[in-house]
Amino acid sequence: MIQKFTKKILWLKNGMSFFLIVLFLNGCANTPPKNISNICDIFFEKRDWYDVAADMNKKWGVPIHVPMSMMYQESSFKAKARPPRDYIFFGLIPWGRVSSAYGYSQAKTPTWADYKRETKNSWADRTDFDDAMDFMGWFITKTHKMNGISKWDAELQYLNYHEGWGGYKRGSYNRKPWLKKVAKTVEARSLRYAAQLKTCEEELSRGWFWGLFD
Repeated sequence: MIQKFTKKILWLKNGMSFFLIVLFLNGCANTPPKNISNICDIFFEKRDWYDVAADMNKKWGVPIHVPMSMMYQESSFKAKARPPRDYIFFGLIPWGRVSSAYGYSQAKTPTWADYKRETKNSWADRTDFDDAMDFMGWFITKTHKMNGISKWDAELQYLNYHEGWGGYKRGSYNRKPWLKKVAKTVEARSLRYAAQLKTCEEELSRGWFWGLFD
């Protein structure tokens, strides 16, 4: 009887330890990179992110530095990022969010639904880096098809991303000087990311395993 009870206690203890380890690893996976100003540091810290970004590049033909610079601007690589809350009654009472944007890419709910339907990626999650990066590859590719914007042009791609394809066509960004300034910041960051990536992409492409023997 005592032996059975002891085995049950050990089983519960081991099960709880496994559960805590899973929680810990999940928390680490969702933690933003420490140095988001350097794309090499990002990918060396999150080695699987480079593989995801490389897969996106092969699938959509979108250069890695463009969606990464846009994601920096949108969420600072925070898995569960949300826009600020909206307030009513002279800013005293919180009333929902200013938009439905969510996750790494800050994709809005209707656009995310379009992405899932068109790519048949029905299980896609905005808090999953893999799905968020694939979404951005899809969006940037559609921007190229619909509005003729180069996949390498981070500035105009970001204006489309922020205003939507219809809004960009109507020139809605011209009434938002602050947005045009942000888009130029995204462009400058993408160029820095591109230059940084050239210095480390060969090592990253070899994978984490071979890096152990350097």
